[in-house]
Amino acid sequence: MSAVPRRLNLSVQYALQAEGLPERSQLRGWIRAAEPGAAQLTVRFVDREEGRGLNAEYRGKDYATNVLSFPYEQEPILTGDLVLCWPVVVEEAAAQDKPVEAHCAHLIVHGVLHLQGWEHEEDAEAEEMEQEERTILAELGYPDPYANEKA
Repeated sequence: MSAVPRRLNLSVQYALQAEGLPERSQLRGWIRAAEPGAAQLTVRFVDREEGRGLNAEYRGKDYATNVLSFPYEQEPILTGDLVLCWPVVVEEAAAQDKPVEAHCAHLIVHGVLHLQGWEHEEDAEAEEMEQEERTILAELGYPDPYANEKA
């Protein structure tokens, strides 16, 4: 049996107009760092209204959250959608005193790990996932995204 090619089929949807949205090439790099295998992914950037509606419909939570992950398949090709609520991403970056780019990279990596089955409901799995995120982001040249949270 032959191996599945290491191909990334990426669709990017900008459902809002806003400053600072990452370019497709940035997204590809962040995704590739977190998912080295074959993948077919959609990344959609939305406004607060759409983000709130999706979070309410799929998670039963009536507020806009930073990133939602919708996994479909893991093998042989990782298939799924990531939805980032851009106003929330920007607000969180400012509140955490982080560059928006670094925060967005973290959320993409976090979301791609969720697509691969990583979870953080239990303390032990949260620690493992956070360490994986730190490692990936360090390889990309970004600081520890949790540095200010644990102080």
